[in-house]
Amino acid sequence: MTVLLIVFVSAFVVIAAATVAGPRLGVASPLLLVVMGVAASYLPVFESLSIEPELILEGVLPPLLYASAVSMPAMNFRREFGAISGLSVLLVVGSALALGLFFMVAIPDLGFAWGVALGAIVSPTDAVATSIIKQTSVSKRVVAILDGESLLNDATALVLLRTAIVATAAAFSFWGAVGTFVYSVVVAVVVGWAVGRLNLMIRKRVTDSTVNTVISFTVPFFASIPAELLGASGLVAAVVAGLITGIRAPRDLSPLNRLSDSQNWRTVSLVLEGAVFLIMGLQIKSIVTNVENDHAGVGAAVLVAAGALALTIVVRAAYVAPLLGILERRARRGERLQPRLQGMQERMSTPEGKQQTVEEFNARGRRTLSEHDLERFDRRITRGLANIEYFLREPLGWREGIAVVWAGMRGAVTVAAAQTLPEDAPQRSVLVLIAFAVAMMSLLLQGGTIGPLLHRLAPDDEPAAESDGQWARLMELLRTSAESVPQTPRPEGAPTTQDYVTAKKERLAVIAAQRAALLDARADGTFDADILENALQNLDAWEISLELRGRLVSPESTPAGGELEDEPADGQDRARNPAEQ
Repeated sequence: MTVLLIVFVSAFVVIAAATVAGPRLGVASPLLLVVMGVAASYLPVFESLSIEPELILEGVLPPLLYASAVSMPAMNFRREFGAISGLSVLLVVGSALALGLFFMVAIPDLGFAWGVALGAIVSPTDAVATSIIKQTSVSKRVVAILDGESLLNDATALVLLRTAIVATAAAFSFWGAVGTFVYSVVVAVVVGWAVGRLNLMIRKRVTDSTVNTVISFTVPFFASIPAELLGASGLVAAVVAGLITGIRAPRDLSPLNRLSDSQNWRTVSLVLEGAVFLIMGLQIKSIVTNVENDHAGVGAAVLVAAGALALTIVVRAAYVAPLLGILERRARRGERLQPRLQGMQERMSTPEGKQQTVEEFNARGRRTLSEHDLERFDRRITRGLANIEYFLREPLGWREGIAVVWAGMRGAVTVAAAQTLPEDAPQRSVLVLIAFAVAMMSLLLQGGTIGPLLHRLAPDDEPAAESDGQWARLMELLRTSAESVPQTPRPEGAPTTQDYVTAKKERLAVIAAQRAALLDARADGTFDADILENALQNLDAWEISLELRGRLVSPESTPAGGELEDEPADGQDRARNPAEQ
């Protein structure tokens, strides 16, 4: 027991040390942890180490994917969903089939079905591994695409793995495989959506932030376990629950609860991610030993893994190149459509224009346009223009294409999935070593060079994301929403206790109105996601400072004029940019 405690404490210290030392050494902390794990695997205490793959697939990945989904900007995920779904499904399937042919040729007596099974294992990018890309100066669109891909492609790979294993013992049915995949995704989406909404319904009634956070730790498992029992993808269910929570939490949960969630989940994610990379390194000795005991060639397996990694990069580049062309053409079509949408938006901004739109629509004789339909139409125009501006502001060029290709790293999912291969799989120990070697070489080669590569291609001289124009529009939105809250007249003379209470309620009402306006803007996508997140966080801090103020300021300590400490003096100050508070 003492040895186990020492191992756990040492792991926490190593994770913390690698997180601090990595940036100072110019090396991504996950790479340091993998190297440390490999070195530690030769210590006697880890000689008989055996990690159950289900521990990673069912115990570690659901909370990690859930946490990533909660923090992912929903508007960027929606905008890039076409590219994300293609990378998550089409690319994984294409890579698995190409690798299946390669493994069938490179490994004697393996067969195509087992080759596809191994191809499915090494095809998906890893959500934990792609966290390395966030430490570079890459485009926000690239981060959104890679994040979304790594959140969803595990489901495709695991379903394909199961299908390939079944195909080794029975007749393969293409439509059966398609049906299995559709069922797995649809059921997972339904379960994840239900759990996400139920989670918010319960937690918004819990005022204790500590208890609220504890409940949040159970959400990914409440989503993944029922989905798995129903034969669906537990990982997709956890992702959907996270997306629902991230979208709705600012409306349903208090700022203090969300702040507690954010801080605690960051800690949990840091520990789990670090543990994943350490475990990868710790397993190297046992995997190599198994291959040697089976009298198989370690060197040959590593060469096959190197060829497989090269093939995955080539296939990914072959898919990404035309994908970027499609996205570029879509942006150009949007640019041509932009003047027309701007004209429609300008017309919809006046009562006369709205009436003209209704008359033109009703003249077609299909059905009568209601006020609700008109609002939806106006929102679609606003969202369409925001999407066009986003695609034009964040173009995907050759540098971004290289980033998408080179950042497609493999990681813990590959290692864990390989160990789920049945015991009767041909040359099982060799297949596990190949998967492990692909993941290790991917992390070390791609993860270790992505930062210097992007810096060499284009030095960091990009403009700041918080442009003056967006900040000006944001401040105008905050000012307008604040002015919509009625201001209570301030009585003359020294303020009373009731005056302080009224002023505090009024200020909280201003914050609520400004937050609602920002969330509506987030739904429409009219501002940069980072700018909105910064403004929302500052509103939260402003509200928390008011709610946690344990005492009312006495009249003797108020400033001249009898105003509440830190309280805005007039309507203009009430609408100040929260980032400046």
